[in-house]
Amino acid sequence: MKTTALALALIACFATSTKASTTAGAGPLGARKSIISMPDAGKPAALRDVGFDQRLGEGVPLDARVVDERGVPRRLGALLGERPAILLPAYFACPMLCPLTIEGLIRAIKPLSFEVGRDFDVFVLSFDPEDGPEEAARQKAAAVRRYGREGREDGFRFLTAEEATIDQIMEAIGYRFARVEKTGEFAHPAGFAVLTPTGRISRYLFGLDPAPRDVRLALVESAEGRIGGAIDQVLLFCFQYDPSHGRYSAVALGSMRFLAAVTAASLGSFIGLALWRERRRRPEPVR
Repeated sequence: MKTTALALALIACFATSTKASTTAGAGPLGARKSIISMPDAGKPAALRDVGFDQRLGEGVPLDARVVDERGVPRRLGALLGERPAILLPAYFACPMLCPLTIEGLIRAIKPLSFEVGRDFDVFVLSFDPEDGPEEAARQKAAAVRRYGREGREDGFRFLTAEEATIDQIMEAIGYRFARVEKTGEFAHPAGFAVLTPTGRISRYLFGLDPAPRDVRLALVESAEGRIGGAIDQVLLFCFQYDPSHGRYSAVALGSMRFLAAVTAASLGSFIGLALWRERRRRPEPVR
């Protein structure tokens, strides 16, 4: 079964790489644009301080004090340590973008064989200091219900904090947001950071609908060898993280080289086996 899955991964890798090489004229990622930042020209005043700056390799403040959905104060570092974690900024009164971002994440992790609370954790941190545990508990209940796997509740943490702590954590992950004076709502980007078990920022994924494959690869790379298998390593050879777009894209040349090496090794094994069988068939000389 594992051999079949590995073969399918190789075929998918080759097919994707071939497609990527034939569309290379349109640019590395076609017409899709990064949402990390936008030029100030023509941007509404409320959005000029909004963006998601990459802080790859840097760490989150492990001593930051947050409050979970049960109202229990926790050190951010105490929630980490065993497995990678997705850290998604949101605010609980958001009328549209935050719920869509959370729903997009749930859709992406539902098909994975990795499970929340066993292989990775999900932290949703409100950047509105007016949010509290009651709102966090409601948001968590909805997320757990949508995820639909029993016994995974402890892997979801919906967190709130004081304004100074929020600013500290958001600065650490490069998340920039602004309150709109007219409505009292927040202007903010969509996406999340993926943390290593030690709290280092390993990957970012942007947008409302991340691909399950991208989430899986980001978790494997962030897990420091604690999750994933041979198939994931094949896919990581074929797909490379693109920090400018916060996604994984096919690497045609690397995939072709890998497939060539696999083919050469298979051919060598076949020739060696054939020669061994030929020697076994030869009659021994009469003495």
